[in-house]
Amino acid sequence: MAVSSATAFVASAGFLYGASGNGHREHGPHRVWGLVARADAPIGTALPGSSNGQVLLPNLETVPARARQLSVMRERGRLYETLQKPVGGQSAGAPGAAAAAEEALFDVLVIGGGATGSGCALDGALRGLNVALVERDDFASGTSSRSTKLIHGGVRYLEKAFFHVDPAQLRLVFEALHERAIMLRQAPHLSQPLPTILPCYKWWEVPFYWAGLKAYDFLAFVGHGSLYMSKFLSASEARRQFPTLSARRGGDGRTLKGSIVYYDGQMNDSRFNVTLAVTAALHGAVMANHTEVVSLIKRGGSPGRVVGAVVRDRFTGDEFPVYARVVVNATGPFTDSIRAMDEGAEALTTQRMIAPSSGVHVTLPSYYSPEGMGLIVPKTRDGRVVFMLPWLGVTIAGTTDSSTEITDMPRPHEAEIEFILDALRDYLNIQVRRKDVLSAWSGIRPLAMDPRSKDTQNILREHAIHVSDAGLVSIAGGKWTTYRKMAHDTVDRAIQVGDLGSRVRNKCMTEQVVLLGGHTYDPSYFAFLTQHYERLKYTVSKGDKPQWTKLDVDIAQHLARSYGDQAYKVCDIASRGDVGYGKRLAHGFPFIEAEVVYTAESEYCETARDFLARRTRLAFLDTHAARESMTRVIEILAELHGWSKQRVQEETRATQEFLDSFETGRTTGELGEQVEAMVA
Repeated sequence: MAVSSATAFVASAGFLYGASGNGHREHGPHRVWGLVARADAPIGTALPGSSNGQVLLPNLETVPARARQLSVMRERGRLYETLQKPVGGQSAGAPGAAAAAEEALFDVLVIGGGATGSGCALDGALRGLNVALVERDDFASGTSSRSTKLIHGGVRYLEKAFFHVDPAQLRLVFEALHERAIMLRQAPHLSQPLPTILPCYKWWEVPFYWAGLKAYDFLAFVGHGSLYMSKFLSASEARRQFPTLSARRGGDGRTLKGSIVYYDGQMNDSRFNVTLAVTAALHGAVMANHTEVVSLIKRGGSPGRVVGAVVRDRFTGDEFPVYARVVVNATGPFTDSIRAMDEGAEALTTQRMIAPSSGVHVTLPSYYSPEGMGLIVPKTRDGRVVFMLPWLGVTIAGTTDSSTEITDMPRPHEAEIEFILDALRDYLNIQVRRKDVLSAWSGIRPLAMDPRSKDTQNILREHAIHVSDAGLVSIAGGKWTTYRKMAHDTVDRAIQVGDLGSRVRNKCMTEQVVLLGGHTYDPSYFAFLTQHYERLKYTVSKGDKPQWTKLDVDIAQHLARSYGDQAYKVCDIASRGDVGYGKRLAHGFPFIEAEVVYTAESEYCETARDFLARRTRLAFLDTHAARESMTRVIEILAELHGWSKQRVQEETRATQEFLDSFETGRTTGELGEQVEAMVA
């Protein structure tokens, strides 16, 4: 069922929803605000009411379980080896065995489940290719969940383009602004425009920044990606709209002359990534998180050809081969580690593709910024840019940009945290205190190596695709906003390397695809949820009598913004009379127990870290609250996945260690000394 607006749907609610005696609703087979797909729906099926007349329906109605996906990979690998194995000096079976073996191959095996890897899987599946993806940890477990949460063209790159007369930087901004518009269309529930204020404390800054941001608007218009036009605000109006903005800048004491407000996009980055992966699975890609590559499989002499990988289920230890016509390496900061399996140790030293850069952010209370408007510090004391943005009921600020080592669990240096806070002190009229930091995290940007650059600030954020002599396709660089273009270019190259032209059924269709939850999402959907659902909760333990209570507005808003038109499924779980999954997980936050169940059943949530950091964002919002809810999250997951007591203990220990990385900054090490010197 397709519904073009909330009004039309609510008007028909009496027909679609039958009230039961206990006040919650029972639903028929088409009980969706969103989309019920058909198994036989062809790619490109039009959904009435779409903005461009063409919305791509998923092939599957429900997401295959992780165990099922691993089974498909394992059985296809076994079949391929059986058909390839010589019997009596000849290929196994009849003359058709070779053809059957070819059909057991995946067309593309993607290594890495971040934004780019998941984007590659979705792109390939939409083109009709047979795609598999494996991710060592969780979807978005690395850099893709640790961004500034902006969908942007890059204001500072535009400044560099003009000052250095650099067409490459200008092209990057133009491309990113075009992609910004696509991302906002792909997942309207997970992204939205965000006005950002740029304060001017010198008179010449007003026309300078006004002209630059008008150029930014023009590039967006030319690239069909306009949001809203930038505008000038007087000093008094700027402070009215952004109350914590200081009338006098710290350091030099200059008074505020006015501000420019411009628009970019904002997103829930890890949920966008997870939704990409789930959407790819619904379109037929075989996706498996917590599955690591042990080695690459090569055939022929030196250098041979990469034809697959041996992978390991990190929960069971089971190892098996996955074969493919072409292998794509989209592992972000770990790109060179996978390349080393193919090209040798040089890929980690003299022939590196990756220049890792540390990006640290902090979470502050909501009162630091007004709801619905961000702040950009255009130039810190060392010439960098710092953002302070409202996000999911808190304020986030960052980022730093310094060389770093590559690690599985990056932690911010205390000096980096202090650098961000110090930059904000010059522009805010409130005390910026270290004790206000609710969470702090570090992400590793996988910048493409440019041997001419001396530091990561001057490395261009363009992406680079490298094809080894053995045919391994590696993608590096770029940024979140351009993930779709990166995936597009990578799949194009994989088709060329793997000679897959005859197997492609469609051109790239990711500009048209809408991600799960966005097909019929409407901004008023939360009101519908509030009016039509209740939640059942146990006040202390399951031994107490359950209580029915209304679905609070903040919970409804959170569910609608997180799951889009699929939020009703979470509400269904929250209103189950037998279990009572309607209770909040942490005081003061809208996350409820039903989300643990839904994400475990429908979004490949396998660990408490998956839930606390990537299905919800509690670890990023407030580490203390994440610790409070950890035990209950593990308890529910243990029930759903059938964990043993030992597994529960291991999960508790691993989650505590993970949350430690958000709570305190490091105080030692080369990077910390580097940033301390920078702050001084």
